[in-house]
Amino acid sequence: MKLRYAPTSPYVRKCLVVAIEAEVRDLIELVPTNPWRPETTLGHDNPLGKVPALTTDDGTTLFDSRVICEYLDWLGAGPKLFPPPGPARWQALKIAALGEGVIDAADVRIMESRRAPEKIDPAWDARKKAQIERALDALERLVPRLAGIDIGAVTVGCALGELDFRFPDEDWRGARPALAGWYAGFATRPSMATTVTVLWDEWERRERAAGRSLQIG
Repeated sequence: MKLRYAPTSPYVRKCLVVAIEAEVRDLIELVPTNPWRPETTLGHDNPLGKVPALTTDDGTTLFDSRVICEYLDWLGAGPKLFPPPGPARWQALKIAALGEGVIDAADVRIMESRRAPEKIDPAWDARKKAQIERALDALERLVPRLAGIDIGAVTVGCALGELDFRFPDEDWRGARPALAGWYAGFATRPSMATTVTVLWDEWERRERAAGRSLQIG
């Protein structure tokens, strides 16, 4: 299988965490892909032009991290991260949706910050920041539901890692001791710890070998 990725994508990281937990990481070849390059062929694998995009061994292309993660979970031999239909599944998917919402709002804030200063809308940034705060407050109350590991826990873990990476000066932990304590432990899982650097290391190696700039947009 081939997984098209960019090194700073939390959604790519989520797929790799699932691949490791599902014991299928060794079956995946990482294909570095800069969605912002005019010459990219990413649209052949994902018409939306986004990473991650997975090509399976039979040539099927899958995109959207939720789809890829469920496929890898189905394929793998590890403990299942997507519970079968029933209360546990709905709870895991609800928590995953909160994590995805945090990532999406953070991405909007990042893109807004890259606009020309006179075009930045502080109200829009404040709205997205408030969305993140509400989601984190909800997750603080849901920490007891994060015991063990499922797709909800994986998504939230990657979302919190994204906040640390993108907004290191914003303290999300201070008012949420339960969530901070949970993340401190969850971040030490091998699947989480190894994916902090593996994406960038692989990207850097490939791009330098090709003589290309390491800028990712």
